[in-house]
Amino acid sequence: MSFLWEGLLAITWQQVVMYIVGGVLIYLAICKDFEPALLMPMGFGAILVNLPFSGVLDQTMQGVGETHGIIQWLFNVGIETSEALPILLFIGIGAMIDFGPLLSNPKMFLFGAAAQFGIFFAIAAATLLGFDLKDAASIGIIGAADGPTSILVSQVLGSKYCGGLFLHGAGAHYSARRHQGDHHKEGTPHSDAAR
Repeated sequence: MSFLWEGLLAITWQQVVMYIVGGVLIYLAICKDFEPALLMPMGFGAILVNLPFSGVLDQTMQGVGETHGIIQWLFNVGIETSEALPILLFIGIGAMIDFGPLLSNPKMFLFGAAAQFGIFFAIAAATLLGFDLKDAASIGIIGAADGPTSILVSQVLGSKYCGGLFLHGAGAHYSARRHQGDHHKEGTPHSDAAR
């Protein structure tokens, strides 16, 4: 019971925000049937990587030592090393596309135009929030609603937000990378996802 209580006390407001984001994505996937193959794993990923002491990320735990998490492994093997997961995911999603609604309602083309506007809006917003221009461009390409392109742009520009934008969501990956950096600097045992 004390382990559960420690986990609850370790939750930060940023993690609560990511729980809400993940819950909204899962709701949209299940109840509204919006891209369930994409939004379900994103929603669960956003929640899982922000659970303190969950073991899904590499972390150091008291009494256990260094543990290796499955989502960290999937990120390292499927995205950082080979980039296979984004390709497989979007090939699968592309194969499931139904153009019937678009052909029956041509006004839907406006959503494509809105996605292009989203690129420039997101770059401007990220720059105003203090991100470096390369990082802002890497974040902004998400506004185009295109995952593989965002990964490619972040790698080409050398952004520190590379890859995790796809698997975890921007906040979750930033949080995980920041905590790994804290762990290596401080050398104190803690959960990467909990701080």
